[in-house]
Amino acid sequence: MAGLWGEIVGRTRKLLRESEKQTQASERRLQEFLAAIQASPNGVMLLDPEGRIEWCNQTASEHFGIDAERDMLQLIGNLVRDPAFAAYYVQSDTARGTTMMGRGGTASRPMRLSVHLHPYGEGRRLLLSTDVTALEQAEAMRRDFVANVSHEIRTPLTVLTGFVETLQSLPLDQAERARYLELMSQQASRMQSLVSDLLTLSRIEGSPPPSPLDWMPVDDLLGACEDEGRALSALLTAGQSAEHLLQFDHVPGASLAGSRGELLSAMSNLVSNAVRYTPAGGSIKVSWQPLSDGRAEFAVRDTGPGIAPEHLPRLTERFYRVDRSRSRETGGTGLGLAIVKHVAQRHGAELQMQSTPGQGSRFSIVFPAARVRAGATSNPAPTVQ
Repeated sequence: MAGLWGEIVGRTRKLLRESEKQTQASERRLQEFLAAIQASPNGVMLLDPEGRIEWCNQTASEHFGIDAERDMLQLIGNLVRDPAFAAYYVQSDTARGTTMMGRGGTASRPMRLSVHLHPYGEGRRLLLSTDVTALEQAEAMRRDFVANVSHEIRTPLTVLTGFVETLQSLPLDQAERARYLELMSQQASRMQSLVSDLLTLSRIEGSPPPSPLDWMPVDDLLGACEDEGRALSALLTAGQSAEHLLQFDHVPGASLAGSRGELLSAMSNLVSNAVRYTPAGGSIKVSWQPLSDGRAEFAVRDTGPGIAPEHLPRLTERFYRVDRSRSRETGGTGLGLAIVKHVAQRHGAELQMQSTPGQGSRFSIVFPAARVRAGATSNPAPTVQ
């Protein structure tokens, strides 16, 4: 078509093509925007002025237990019936948000959501949800930790205060004074052990990962554990008719990569636990065994009273004790296995625990092949402390 009409048609076609390009570009930007919201770890839901669902991402569907296609344009109040959400939804001031139970959790780990409503447009509202389960659990652990530390320190402090007041107010003979001072020394040592373990945990959690290039002889670690174990055994069995039977492997040539201080702390904790909880006359065997897949296992087996199965999953919790009175008698702080667990995780190792009541326990750390250089194991003869 030529002439004026041809020019009009040509310009119209050009405008239509430009408009179509702009529409396509806008559609692409919208899809990119929706894809970005869809990838968000937070739940996003758009509600119309009546409270019907106009759109939501997959995270919001999981949080609230709804179907993004089936439940479209359904009233949010009919689908989410949590009392905390219902009360929050009808408030005029929604700036502070609320927390509620989510639908994506399990019986052992229920989900907790933080939800916020934000008005936008003409009466519409944006509903945002965040999974705060881990945060609430961390806060609960922090509160429990502070409470446990306070309790563990308060008890010996109360005893010390009582003894000090007794020494100050009552005329005591030399034997009584010596007895009270010995008890005070025990309580002070208990607090010192607790503070030392707390500092060890803090140092481990706040330090950089252990290097895989710092190699040390396994024999040196086992030798240090043996010295500490025998000294503790001599202290605990002093004056008794029977002693512990202690066996330690010797592995010349074997090396382990990591932090010497952390590894020694974890290994000696397992040895000292075995010594503390094994009655005099019982046996404790400390071994180092290369495995067929290149890994290696450090294990401590004892003939102590053993641990009931229901306690095993919680043994690495801070301050968890199977028998509180027994733990305090033996000088335990309740932090030893928590330290072992952290050290094992930082070295890519695995802490394993087996125990049978009345037959003893076996605790082991299995180190990855990348941190192990094999050496010859020996079959040690039993030695008595």
